[in-house]
Amino acid sequence: MQGMELSSGPIDYQDTGGDGPVLVFGHGVPMDGAQWRKVVPLLDGYRCILPTLPLGGHRRPMHPGADLSHRGVARLLGEFIERLGLDDVTLVLNDWGGGQFLLLEEQSRRVARLVLVACEAFDNYPPGPGKALAAVCRIPGGLRLLTQLMRIPAVRSHPKGYGGMSRRGVPDEIMKDWFAPATRSKAIRRDFVKFATSAPGRETLLDWSRQLAGFDRPVLVVWADEDRLMPREHGPRLAELYPKGRLVEITDSSTLVPEDQPEQLAAAIRDFLHQTGAAPSTGARPEGR
Repeated sequence: MQGMELSSGPIDYQDTGGDGPVLVFGHGVPMDGAQWRKVVPLLDGYRCILPTLPLGGHRRPMHPGADLSHRGVARLLGEFIERLGLDDVTLVLNDWGGGQFLLLEEQSRRVARLVLVACEAFDNYPPGPGKALAAVCRIPGGLRLLTQLMRIPAVRSHPKGYGGMSRRGVPDEIMKDWFAPATRSKAIRRDFVKFATSAPGRETLLDWSRQLAGFDRPVLVVWADEDRLMPREHGPRLAELYPKGRLVEITDSSTLVPEDQPEQLAAAIRDFLHQTGAAPSTGARPEGR
């Protein structure tokens, strides 16, 4: 794990290294790069970079005045990409959809392609149980109580909560690790609350979504057929929103498609990259760094 200091605070990240086309992966709340652990090894020849964004699963807190709204975290992601000197980036998102708002910023010039995998869109911020999470976060001490409850395996895996995000089930040790930072640290809980309660109103979200139609570069939308959080109709709607959007639906999968169907997802991403001019020069796996 590597790290860098950005304007809002420290960001840790994994980088497979090499000279292949660059993919930057976003993650959900309060997750980290482990969300992609089954997919990255299937993307031979690509440089995969996985920042741990301040969505509650981060290990080091942000500065107290950091903007941790959806737009603020999107700008932080753009700053991260700039600091690494990356261009012709393929941005890959799953669950958290706020990374799309980077396309409304000047930093979007570095994003050449977008892959949206069963993520928040339009006015679905936050989705389903996420609204209950936001309500809990608005209660003084609410998140601290919730993180204590999440130490119980049956609560972590409940099908009406995080357990329902995957058809296969997220291994308990990984889900436990996602909630561990907020369980231990008051400063991480502060960041978690700031983000979880930051979603603007419906009209603002829809206005931002309309503006996304100005992104004229290739977009792959991958949608799950058994998703309880991301409406089924949002997949085709997103693909139509973007001028160069295309849709792939994956069966027997819920929100965490990388957990449920990593092979199908990796194949869809590889095909999209090859078709849009981002094929690696060799099939060999680049050396990590």
